[in-house]
Amino acid sequence: TSVCPLLLPAYGMVFDAGSSHTSLFVYEWDSDKENNTGVVSQTLSCDVQGQGISSYANNPPEAGNSLRECLDKALQVVPAEKQRDVPAYLGATAGMRLLREQNSSATEQVLAEVAKTMQEYPVAFKGARILTGEEEGAYGWITINYLLDSFTKYSPKAHTWLRPEAANIFGALDLGGASTQITFMPEGSMLSQNEASEFTLYGYRYNIYTHSYLCYGQNEMLKRLAKELIEESSSSPRVQHPCYPRGYSERLSPSWLRGSPCTAGGRPALGRSSVTLEGSGNASACLAALRKLFNFSACGQSRDCGLDGVQQPPLRGRFVAFSAFYYNFKFLNLTEGQPLAVVREAIEGLCTRSWEDLSSSYPKENPKRLPKYCANANYILTLLLDAYKFNESSWNNIIFQGKAGSADVGWTLGYMLNLTNMVPAEPPASLKGHRPSLWAAAITFIILTLILGLAALLLLLWL
Repeated sequence: TSVCPLLLPAYGMVFDAGSSHTSLFVYEWDSDKENNTGVVSQTLSCDVQGQGISSYANNPPEAGNSLRECLDKALQVVPAEKQRDVPAYLGATAGMRLLREQNSSATEQVLAEVAKTMQEYPVAFKGARILTGEEEGAYGWITINYLLDSFTKYSPKAHTWLRPEAANIFGALDLGGASTQITFMPEGSMLSQNEASEFTLYGYRYNIYTHSYLCYGQNEMLKRLAKELIEESSSSPRVQHPCYPRGYSERLSPSWLRGSPCTAGGRPALGRSSVTLEGSGNASACLAALRKLFNFSACGQSRDCGLDGVQQPPLRGRFVAFSAFYYNFKFLNLTEGQPLAVVREAIEGLCTRSWEDLSSSYPKENPKRLPKYCANANYILTLLLDAYKFNESSWNNIIFQGKAGSADVGWTLGYMLNLTNMVPAEPPASLKGHRPSLWAAAITFIILTLILGLAALLLLLWL
């Protein structure tokens, strides 16, 4: 028996080429619901071995080769007969945006090599490109509200789709390795058109505020913090680091700080020799050192100001904080809606623990990541409270979440939904999942069957 092609699932794949690593996501949906927006599920998540593709600036072909293992895994989950129809994308984010500032020709070579590799596979390659920070924020916002079903509310009584209340639309908070994004629907008009994005989804128009801060991702923050501490140490070869645990030390080479535009400028933090950072485990000093990385005075007395002089409308509604926001707070068991006072106490307690205590308590944790949690957690507090303007009461509107259903929360799903027109501009049909023509045909068939059955029964009784 043949299978109706409309009932076969459709697939899409997106590489998230971030600053510190690359991941591949494969999505699946019912192909007969594409125009009416079927439910998309995540079929595969694959982490590419090694660092982000921007780290291959001196060896671009290896950027392409690094993708092969995950591409091979993707072809194992997509049926052979569907592979050539699978739209495949690669979106690069802040790491490649930084590389482009340093070396535009190397950036183009890296993108060309990843495109070359993807074109070798039997998929419908749709391009490899660098997203703007605002695109990254907007697509993350689409992902969250799509997965949480915020865009569509159906009324069984009225047999119609209802306009979503603004209170049901979530804002998005994203923290990566090199940048951070905030996206939400503000009240009233936008302060700046540079940060405004407009979408028409399911027949309704959404005006959102979105801004991306380059160099404010957590990995670049750690570099900037180290540079600040070294510059204050009067060229000493041993520097106290208040965010690192007591008993932990880290040796830095000059190339580590010079390799990023985020740490360029100012006095040379390192000469020819290396510097050793020694942890002192001081929570208040850690918080004070991190605050120096922010420019909170650029807006003067303006209330509608984020950081570095960027205008931000007043916060509105609930927010989902994902990526590094979620992973750091998950480590601290702070993703269950704890009050701000409890969060502060937990972070302060973490920062006072020695390296011996931490390493013995978390033997399975990555030893390179473990000593950074104090700095990361305090940085998140500073970013959310001082830069994004959350406070004691609005803190409760933040939901720290890594997944929604079976899908990872991030920008990749929103990107694919947008490029495959999976979120239509028109409102969905009243009977979601049924095409009007098929539904009418089914009703006609049922009526004809009943008429013929009744006629046969009358004929039998007459005989």
